[in-house]
Amino acid sequence: MNVEAPNVNNMTRDEAQGRARLLRVSSYDVALDLTAGDTTFRSETTLTFSCSEPGSGSYVDLTAEDVREIELNGVPLSTAELFDGNRITLPSLAADNTLRVVADCVYMNTGEGLHRFVDPVDKSVYLYTQFETFDAHRMYACFDQPDLKATFHFRVTAPADWQVVTNTAATSVSDESADGKRVHDFTTTQRMSTYITALVAGPYYGVFDTYTSADGTTIPLGIYCRSSLAEFLDTAALFEVTKQGFDFFHGLFDYPYPFGKYDQLFVPEFNAGAMENAGAVTFLEDYVFRSKVTDYAYERRAETIMHEMAHMWFGDLVTMRWWDDLWLNESFATYASVLCQSEATRWSNAWTTFANVEKTWAYRQDQLPSTHPIASDIVDIEAVKVNFDGITYAKGASVLKQLVAYVGRDAFFTAIRGYFKANAWGNTTLQDLLQELERASGRDLAAWSKQWLETAGVNTLRPSFEVAADGTFSGFAVLQEAPADHPTLRAHRIGVGLYDHVEEQLVRRRIVEIDVAGERTEVPELVGERRPDVVLVNDDDLAYAKIRLDEQSLATIITDIGAFADSLPRALCWAAAWDMTRDAEMAATDYLTLVLSGISRETDIGVVTALLRQAQGALTYYTAEDHIAAGWTRLADAAYDATYAAAPGSDLQLAWVRTLASAARSERHLALVAGLLDGSETIEGLSVDTELRWTLLRRLVTSGKAGEAEIEAELDRDSTAAGERHAYAARAAAPTAEAKAAAWALVVEGNELPNALQAAVIGGFGQPEQAELLRAYVEPYFACLVDVWKNRTHEIAGNIVEGLYPSALVEQATLDRTDRYLAETADVPPALRRLLLEGKDSIARALRGRIRDTAAS
Repeated sequence: MNVEAPNVNNMTRDEAQGRARLLRVSSYDVALDLTAGDTTFRSETTLTFSCSEPGSGSYVDLTAEDVREIELNGVPLSTAELFDGNRITLPSLAADNTLRVVADCVYMNTGEGLHRFVDPVDKSVYLYTQFETFDAHRMYACFDQPDLKATFHFRVTAPADWQVVTNTAATSVSDESADGKRVHDFTTTQRMSTYITALVAGPYYGVFDTYTSADGTTIPLGIYCRSSLAEFLDTAALFEVTKQGFDFFHGLFDYPYPFGKYDQLFVPEFNAGAMENAGAVTFLEDYVFRSKVTDYAYERRAETIMHEMAHMWFGDLVTMRWWDDLWLNESFATYASVLCQSEATRWSNAWTTFANVEKTWAYRQDQLPSTHPIASDIVDIEAVKVNFDGITYAKGASVLKQLVAYVGRDAFFTAIRGYFKANAWGNTTLQDLLQELERASGRDLAAWSKQWLETAGVNTLRPSFEVAADGTFSGFAVLQEAPADHPTLRAHRIGVGLYDHVEEQLVRRRIVEIDVAGERTEVPELVGERRPDVVLVNDDDLAYAKIRLDEQSLATIITDIGAFADSLPRALCWAAAWDMTRDAEMAATDYLTLVLSGISRETDIGVVTALLRQAQGALTYYTAEDHIAAGWTRLADAAYDATYAAAPGSDLQLAWVRTLASAARSERHLALVAGLLDGSETIEGLSVDTELRWTLLRRLVTSGKAGEAEIEAELDRDSTAAGERHAYAARAAAPTAEAKAAAWALVVEGNELPNALQAAVIGGFGQPEQAELLRAYVEPYFACLVDVWKNRTHEIAGNIVEGLYPSALVEQATLDRTDRYLAETADVPPALRRLLLEGKDSIARALRGRIRDTAAS
């Protein structure tokens, strides 16, 4: 149930700054009754706060169905006059104030506020909160901004058979009452921001352990999931990674874990990967693996665990003052999580995955028309909602990695330790961090900050050299380019690596680390060096920059990319080729050839997964229409052969059979997909388990080889929440006008689907191979935008706008229609405009890629 319009439930930076100047919040006492019914819950909040200008007015945030009582300093106030649905006006404040608010708040099904889910397996009810950035006031009355920190005391009345988890441990749990209720009373928290408070409640299954730090401090650990998923919860692996993270971060940060206990909760229908609630981290339930997955999935789960753990210090202990500095949270947590993985876990090649995944994401985001500086200008909550992107996470982490190389690792973490100690339990801005970094490193970072944090866009680095008659370099330089819209040329610390064939391997002969600045940087150290088989600019991946390969180096990797002795330079070359394809400097058909010729030498499952995903992206978007069918056949043929050739039961076998299921278009390939599903075909070592069955079925449904009867039969086999999502997606993917109309009605015309099912329908709806069926929805899409943006929550509206954009129609008419909408529609909100421009850019880039692919043939 949705209760408000996001354009009303907003806050500007100016409003937040004004309220922060006026108020200091001391404490919250929050009493919740979760036994009142299926749609609402009782919320009673008592706030204590001071006002620096007595007599002034302010407001407190609250979204509720009904406000029963408002009492300020012992005086009842009129709810009808002061509550507008999202805010309560507070007139004439005293120097010290106590505010009491009793309200009926609404359970959400959008993944925002207090989300309510009913498990289809056993009909049990599960609750969890998601408050970032601006949704704590859906559960209790509060000053919902990060810099008005306070202590929190929660008391929760819940059914007697429920677990109840908040940021702190319970001090007491009452005996079961006659009507089957218990009251859970929790320890008061340290001062923290509203958005990292949390409540998780329901008949969750829990497993417990402890971590003991080097100084003997014990931290209670808990891992939770729904009871119907308990058999799949691999707690030993989760606790192992958790303890490795605590070992690493305690040593690195030299600041004890600040929140007492540490619970990790896998919750249903979560909107993101995870959320760093202090002491009660919530995770996407898909991280509880119901079926066989590759080690890449375990690696990504571990990265998420480390990311959220790093937030306990960077984000929760020390918090940005306003969302302009969201990157201070996310960039650092991303950098720290990969560092931890690479040095404290079995995923020692984590920086290779970072180059393939995070940096690729960052480069893509940084080339969109909506690119922005890492330190952004966030004028209101709507603006930050669309800023959880590749700039804030991946570019910021890449830049931090470069900064570590620039100032030195010891100086960098000395500064971080000083930052924690100086600002514990407080709020900071970018300048607070730079001050500590300058003090520790002795460097003036003003120019660095301006170049890297306060400007947008990505530079391109190319090698430029002359070769003498004897085969040595007679001159060598690195050229730097910048896009016209963001013409900043930056200072980069990079390595230039020279690689030679040695006994059938590409081995680094030499690396030279240099500082690049301006359009051309000479590298005299390489003059006289014999020209290698591969010149790799940005070797060791120190810099954040796109790189290009010279003609000979490109020719070498096309025929022999698998010969690199180390995984990171191979990953950098793969990334360069993919980036050249996206920039229409390399034909998509040639990129597919590169992948199919080189991937057999690749042993890192993370790299294989990324390459197979990118090969499919190249076929979907950048391949000329005349080449698409042949390209899918080539990929499916390769997947067919590789599936049978892979070691039985291996990660590679599973990755390849999934690719076969995605690429199958011909009768031969679809017959194998159908045979694997019905059991008439078997492959040694391959377990056709629950998740793989849905993958196979969805390809058959999308191709018109299966339909509703098969979907219902599969749902009977897997009558779970995950099965329900798969069924919704499969129905929407069917190649019929009726299926598309039904999907459209569910998502756009209706407003009852929970967030997870909405996302499933959207994911099934927009199949690129069904472009002609989707053409009928171009005009309805643009016609619905005003209503969707006005009447849905931020999360739901953003999913519809982004997910239903007509990206399957790669043609000029899609660009023209987007331009016309933006020109003719009055007052398009900036966040909505951004999403539309990003969709348009993806079409324009695809058109350029298709032109390049046509020309290459």
